[in-house]
Amino acid sequence: MTSSPHPLDHLVLPTVNIAVARERLGKLGFTVAPDARHPFGTENACVFFPDNIYLEPLGVASREQRQNSVAEGNVFVARDQAYRFRIGDEGFSAIVFGTDNAVADDERFRANTISAGNMLDFSRPMRMPDGSEVMAGFRLAFAADLRSPDFFTFCCQRINPLPADRSALERHANGVTGIAKIAVSTPKPAAFRGFFEQVVGGPKIMDHSFGLTIHSANAAVEILTSEGMEAFYDWPVPSEDPGLRARAILFKTRDLSVTSAHLTANGVTYTRKNNRILAKPAPGQGALFAFEEIA
Repeated sequence: MTSSPHPLDHLVLPTVNIAVARERLGKLGFTVAPDARHPFGTENACVFFPDNIYLEPLGVASREQRQNSVAEGNVFVARDQAYRFRIGDEGFSAIVFGTDNAVADDERFRANTISAGNMLDFSRPMRMPDGSEVMAGFRLAFAADLRSPDFFTFCCQRINPLPADRSALERHANGVTGIAKIAVSTPKPAAFRGFFEQVVGGPKIMDHSFGLTIHSANAAVEILTSEGMEAFYDWPVPSEDPGLRARAILFKTRDLSVTSAHLTANGVTYTRKNNRILAKPAPGQGALFAFEEIA
């Protein structure tokens, strides 16, 4: 175990097309970073928040390059390809935690038989709002539970830290300041307790009538039954699959009236429940987006 729980780092949201994701996220009131291409056939256009968590809408830039990367053992693109084959090109495939030592995480995953494959080191250019470009480097250690083919996670170590001042990318018209919770569904939350203990590195875990809440260093991951998804997110998801499926993201906002006004002005359909605004998944938005006033 690590000395303290890992923080939530980012969320992977497969999309059929980056342009579709950019349009949808813009209507939802998010500032979207410039497109960036990975060296293994995928691309993204991220949404950054002041709490150092970000969304990664993930598209396919080159199917040939992606396929070659899969053949070479690239776990990231192999899992993305499998998710798209089974679920489709829109969704929420992975939760990622930050780490200072991906090698140690990989060793822990292997020792506990939850490793999803070989580590991945890569770098890519990142364009900033002022037009400057920096090289971002990453080292990834992958984990998965064989009972959940449509969900995986990994720990991400930033080898070359991103620029400290991303303020222009972290201001959002909908008033969102960060991410409070992630919701993952399964009929059997307790069955995955040990998996998340190992991935997050010794988190505080709370049991409740709808499942488990895993507390990382900066956000919570709720492992919920279908009844829990309905109670908290007004979404009674199917319960036939006993595995894990990432479903919803709860965003912190300064003023819910600002959020609702922006969504209404852009024609985004939403509902309200438990002092939250709920926007169901749509093309370019692979998860349910929930918004709540949280200081």
